[in-house]
Amino acid sequence: DIENLGPALIDQLVDKGIVKHFADLYSLTAEQLIGLERMGEKSAANLITAIEDSKDRGLGRLLAAMGIHHVGGRVAEVLAGHFGGIDSIAAAGEAELAAVEEIGPIIAASVRRFFESGQGGEIVRRLKAAGVKMSADRAVVPVGESPLAGKTVVVTGTLAGYTRSEIQQTIKRHGGRPTSSISKKTDFVLVGGNPGSKADKAKSLGVKIINEEEFREMVEKKN
Repeated sequence: DIENLGPALIDQLVDKGIVKHFADLYSLTAEQLIGLERMGEKSAANLITAIEDSKDRGLGRLLAAMGIHHVGGRVAEVLAGHFGGIDSIAAAGEAELAAVEEIGPIIAASVRRFFESGQGGEIVRRLKAAGVKMSADRAVVPVGESPLAGKTVVVTGTLAGYTRSEIQQTIKRHGGRPTSSISKKTDFVLVGGNPGSKADKAKSLGVKIINEEEFREMVEKKN
């Protein structure tokens, strides 16, 4: 979920041999990007910033993106909340994994196969070397009737009370799914200062827009 990194750009990077493994994204430089189709200095700098920001998505998002069979967003968050770090998940036996609520034997076997494979080990090694965050700040908690439960939330602009990582973790703790792409399926767009084009897109799609104060009221009411 890296902003401005779409299929067309990925095709160019692969075709030119710049990226051969998704971990190569984290060693890209602006100089390598400038000169690609529709990629000037500003676009290249913005993409490098977006790639750097993606290092801090948290363990749940990372697991969901690794391509582990049967491990989608919810399962990834459960594993992240229970084990807390990639090394603990990689070291867990099949029975230990299966004992986690919502996991079970089929998912446990799939997770075990991934981390025992050469491919899985190489992915973890390279992402660690790139500085990608591989731990969970805190476990998943029940959210009950939280207004964010099951909702997709886009954050745009600068927030006064949260860093980008903090707001993403807060959304997830209350059962929401933070993402960077706005569509008609987006439930809320949280708008801070200098939001740019995303706020306009939300309006054009009829997506509900909330500000930081409204967001705080939503999550504090639950608390």
